[in-house]
Amino acid sequence: MATPDIDRNSAAKSSNEPSTSRRVDLKLEVVVIPVSDVDRAKAFYTRLGWRLDADFASGGEWRVIQFTPPGSACSVIFGRNVTAAAPGSARGLYLIVSDLEAARQDLRDRGIEVSGPFHGGGDVHAGPDEPYLSGSLRVSGVDPNRGSYGSFASFSDPDGNGWLLQEITARLPGRIEGGSTTFASTTDLAAAVRRAAAAHGEHETRTGGHDENWADWYADYIVREQAGQPLPS
Repeated sequence: MATPDIDRNSAAKSSNEPSTSRRVDLKLEVVVIPVSDVDRAKAFYTRLGWRLDADFASGGEWRVIQFTPPGSACSVIFGRNVTAAAPGSARGLYLIVSDLEAARQDLRDRGIEVSGPFHGGGDVHAGPDEPYLSGSLRVSGVDPNRGSYGSFASFSDPDGNGWLLQEITARLPGRIEGGSTTFASTTDLAAAVRRAAAAHGEHETRTGGHDENWADWYADYIVREQAGQPLPS
């Protein structure tokens, strides 16, 4: 096999210099999950309440089904002859929620078996459990500090593809681009307003009176929370 000549000095120089080319948006559109029984999987994801976008087939050799979770910009695809991965081998599929208990209750109401809430073991990452973002130790209950990113629950589809719910209420700094605040659904916006209302109640208790500019305070709180900035007091 021929090996092209490489100017290593030029390569090193270019890798350290900022690109002057226009940035191209790369939007994650689809995650493919492997299943063994397409109709069984379709019935399961329908029961989740996800939007059915497509169900295309060509004879008996090819079929593709697409579902989109509520509020998500990314969809999932499964079917026949759409992936070589072993059925049930997809793990660590994260669904971000603003209220973990509400999300768990919704799954239970739909007849879906879901785990209890759990969190990581601090700086202990070894353990007997299936690995996830906080390691392989699942401590029962929500994160004691109820920190954003810290509380989880899990469920699986009939093939064993593993989904995790992760509660995120405030993004880390730099995760929201352009200084804008957006919400994927009215549910997420309502949850943000409720958190702002609770914080504003504490604010009025500290100041000892009614805040006539509560709407501005709410707006500032919501924008700061989503951008991962210090919250107003």
